[in-house]
Amino acid sequence: MDKKRSSFSGKLGFILAAAGSAVGLGNLWRFPYLAAKYGGGIFLLVYLILAVTFGFTLMIAEVAIGRKTGLSAIGAFRKLNRKYSFIGYLASLVPIIILPYYSVIGGWVVKYFSAFLSGQTSAAAQDSYFTSFIGTSTEPVLCLVIFILITAVVVFLGVEKGIEQVSKTLMPILVILTVGIAIYSITLPGAIDGLIYYVKPNLKQFSLTTVVAAMGQLFYSMSLAMGIMITYGSYMKKEVNLEQSVTQIEVFDTGIAFFAGMMIVPAVFVFNGGDGAAINAGPGLMFVTLPKVFDSMPFGTVIGTLFFLLVLFAALTSSISLMETIVSIVQDMLHWSRRLSTIIVTLFSVAVALPSSLGFGKWSGIQPLGMSFLDFFDFISNSILMPVVALLTCLFIGYVVKPKAVIEEVRLNSRFKREKLFRIMIKYIAPVCIIIILVSSILNALGIITI
Repeated sequence: MDKKRSSFSGKLGFILAAAGSAVGLGNLWRFPYLAAKYGGGIFLLVYLILAVTFGFTLMIAEVAIGRKTGLSAIGAFRKLNRKYSFIGYLASLVPIIILPYYSVIGGWVVKYFSAFLSGQTSAAAQDSYFTSFIGTSTEPVLCLVIFILITAVVVFLGVEKGIEQVSKTLMPILVILTVGIAIYSITLPGAIDGLIYYVKPNLKQFSLTTVVAAMGQLFYSMSLAMGIMITYGSYMKKEVNLEQSVTQIEVFDTGIAFFAGMMIVPAVFVFNGGDGAAINAGPGLMFVTLPKVFDSMPFGTVIGTLFFLLVLFAALTSSISLMETIVSIVQDMLHWSRRLSTIIVTLFSVAVALPSSLGFGKWSGIQPLGMSFLDFFDFISNSILMPVVALLTCLFIGYVVKPKAVIEEVRLNSRFKREKLFRIMIKYIAPVCIIIILVSSILNALGIITI
């Protein structure tokens, strides 16, 4: 058992680690195609407004809960009010479900990075390359195991020596690569049309679905309602300015998403003429469309290698936060050492990841609720559990322990500049927003509406 709880060395360590958690595959492929699908500039505007209100409120609440209690999700809710510890259990289920299937996608990134690194650019650009790869059994499983093992090594090393040091190295590199490829992308002949579409708001394309899509992306992008920010908050020193740190994480996360869109949307306009099927391809945008883009570029192999290295960094910083949250829960509940907890969590994650990987191959005939295993786990975690946990968290802070519990924690070493906004959002506006997300997600999954 660890006698003293680990902590980040200071403000920078916390910000980079938390930002690393928030910046993941959702920023690099989900944000660009949602922005393109829902009107480009108008989506960006709505997303930005929600980030400084809805996103800020939920994140500061979770980080404050973690720092106030010095515990991960289950212990934190129990300490604040024993009757509501069930919220912590629900929050803890989210990373337990997400990490295995997220690692399957991380394994796909490992495969594409190795393909570009070994000069197989033209092969990776073929339509059948992606489906042929995920349809096999051995190689996708091997790639997901590699991805999980890299994640486990960092978590094994601990908070300051592992997570903080890796985040301090990877996050600045990720920023440089994202900005660099984005600048290259917008200098391509014909890219200006894609750039204008991406950044210029068109009010005619505004709709309720635009708001719901932006809200959902923000919700998932910032690692909210997973217990992650509570866990990271528990490692945060009391002298660190909490409000300022959360604001900087938001800026970091939104900035990466913005440049990812600038990197991808204009490039797809160049090579596909802004074709709707290409821009709305979801995962295919990264694994099918973009390799074609790189194959058509001068120095495409080098650029493609850098891009998938960037994606691998982003995927790893998120998977590290997911595994760290689970390890922290195991440590708090069973009082095991970090090393034993990490080993057990790693073995569990590999075992649970197998259905999501084999679900595109040998086990493709097994479809719970008519979905592949990966889509099923994604639906349960993202569309059901996360909105429920976020709603319960808002109601818990707003009406059980009261906003004062968070406000006091924020005020420990600074004035809470957005205190009034926080009070109104946590009690009234955020719960309504989350209910809209929850209902919309379920209706979308049932095919009643399309988001």
